[in-house]
Amino acid sequence: MARGDSRGTKRRRGPATASPHALKEIERKLAVLGGDVERSFRRRVSGLRRALANGRTTGRAIDALVRDLDRLVQGREARAAMPLTPNYGDLPIVEARPRILEALERHPVVVLAGATGSGKTTQLPKMCLELGRGFAGMIAHTQPRRVAARSVAARIADELGTPLGTGVGSAVRFDRATSDSTRIKVMTDGVLLAETARDRDLLAYDTIIVDEAHERSLNIDFLLGYLKQLGRRRDDLKIIVTSATIDLERFSEHFDDAPIIEVSGRTYPVDIRYRPVDDGAEEDEQQSAAILDAIAEIDRGEQGVDTPSGRADLLVFLPGEREIRDVAEAIESANLPDTEVETLFARLSNEQQDRVFRPGELRRIVLATNVAETSLTVPRIRGVIDTGLARISRYSPKSRVQRLPIEPVAKASADQRAGRCGRTAPGVCIRLYSEEDFEGRPTFTPPEILRSSLASVVLRMVDLRLGDPAAFPFVDPPSARLLRDGYETLRELGAVDGRDAITTTGRRLAALPVDPRIGRMILAGMEEGCLAEMLVVAAALTVPDPRDTGGNATRKAGHQIYRDPRSDFLGYLRLWKAWQAARREKGSSALRTWCRRQELSHRRLQEWQSLEEQLREVAVQTLVAGSKRGQRRSRPTVPSMQDEVPAGAIHRSIL
Repeated sequence: MARGDSRGTKRRRGPATASPHALKEIERKLAVLGGDVERSFRRRVSGLRRALANGRTTGRAIDALVRDLDRLVQGREARAAMPLTPNYGDLPIVEARPRILEALERHPVVVLAGATGSGKTTQLPKMCLELGRGFAGMIAHTQPRRVAARSVAARIADELGTPLGTGVGSAVRFDRATSDSTRIKVMTDGVLLAETARDRDLLAYDTIIVDEAHERSLNIDFLLGYLKQLGRRRDDLKIIVTSATIDLERFSEHFDDAPIIEVSGRTYPVDIRYRPVDDGAEEDEQQSAAILDAIAEIDRGEQGVDTPSGRADLLVFLPGEREIRDVAEAIESANLPDTEVETLFARLSNEQQDRVFRPGELRRIVLATNVAETSLTVPRIRGVIDTGLARISRYSPKSRVQRLPIEPVAKASADQRAGRCGRTAPGVCIRLYSEEDFEGRPTFTPPEILRSSLASVVLRMVDLRLGDPAAFPFVDPPSARLLRDGYETLRELGAVDGRDAITTTGRRLAALPVDPRIGRMILAGMEEGCLAEMLVVAAALTVPDPRDTGGNATRKAGHQIYRDPRSDFLGYLRLWKAWQAARREKGSSALRTWCRRQELSHRRLQEWQSLEEQLREVAVQTLVAGSKRGQRRSRPTVPSMQDEVPAGAIHRSIL
């Protein structure tokens, strides 16, 4: 399996200037390619001819053009040598195959509505192969989440009998498995969107499938708008938008009344039961007790099921990592026979996520966030327990703060969750809320772009050169007031200049996976010589406070040793150093005991640790990008924390 895109071409160094003869040689190569590739490159050649006529230096521009052209030619040759024969399983979408193939041949854009269990995610790329797609360019297949992208790629590769990373590849942040011969590339929508910065016309692809478009994340809405513009420039491109059976007309109208094909799902009956959580005890204890009761109820009715343990595997939906760990402890304390607990959320390592898809002999209870709602299928699930909650991003224009409060999920999300247990056999879904509560919920969650800080939206758009946000063809345009607020915030941070053009600072901020204001602190930490300390503080300001022990004031005394009279930020650093020392010296059980004695949340400390590591990795990439060519021979590293805390530098970074 190849890790990283294998380019196979050496960088050519062009002369300081280039002659018209060099451009004629390029045009000769283009005539062989034809189509969108030829038209796009001819536009670049025309620009270079104008530059030559004006006496400008064009050597490096021609060097880049030749590299891009050679890469595309090499990719075509490698894909031509990688034949993939489509094979279809016994899935409902296969019955609609003639209609889908006809629509794809006749129309540039098709909207495909597939219910849970239809097989659209795994079978649709194969139909594109059947039409001869994936030779002139790859078939891009986007997923909203990293865990889904990786699992879908592995499933398609297995069904086509090709090793992952060859005919079928995957690409998520920090992890790629592709090669020149890759014909189907499964990736997150964010990865594809980022590629527009260096491949404006997405010439590497001849087909783009946007899966699970109904989730309407920021990346999906950006991508839908970008593809609408791109479709007008590229005649050869096929675009497929897939969705659950909601908002179909909106997607069709967005793409100029594109045809809609609806495919039924293969689902077995799911018995929906409502078991509202009783009031009285502490909230966390209520939830854990209700989940244990629901497990017992399903077990009583599912004895003798066709699984190795004779008991049903269960999927429990929880709003976040903290709640997952609380419930995991409660289940493990209950000592359920022949049962193992697995967890599934976005920040787990690839190895930890993959365990969920490899069931063993024991009955499993999988505790997951909403990453398990769509796209991926957790094997053997016969029962779902749904808290009906999720962390949903909300922006407050008044306080200019982006929050992640826990809120009830919409009806569409609840139905998706219930459908997770009706894929292979009849199932049971216990909702830990009332039927009246369910009926009173909105049909679906408002698009993320209508409930997010537009500072990050605008920053991403200018970084990826997606055009004026006010004129961009969003499916649901954001308000002008929030766009102005976004630009104002970016100007204050130095991310855009007075003409609203992105600055060097803005490009570095765009690479950091945090709010731009938190990101600006990290960049200031680089400048002030306290990057290691600022990564810790930035992560602490992003995750729940590990010193919060449920609001019990009598348990705060142990926190005094971590206070610093100079500021709360320096107190975070004291706590971090103590936590790191404990992690080095103690085993898992002893570490939990230490946390209890220190009146700290072990779970939140782990969240803090995980985010700091993620920020550290991106900071290293930022240092690499910022270094001049040839100045560094080895990969830069983030310096270690200093023995003497640089209080002044830290406060200047924050303020």
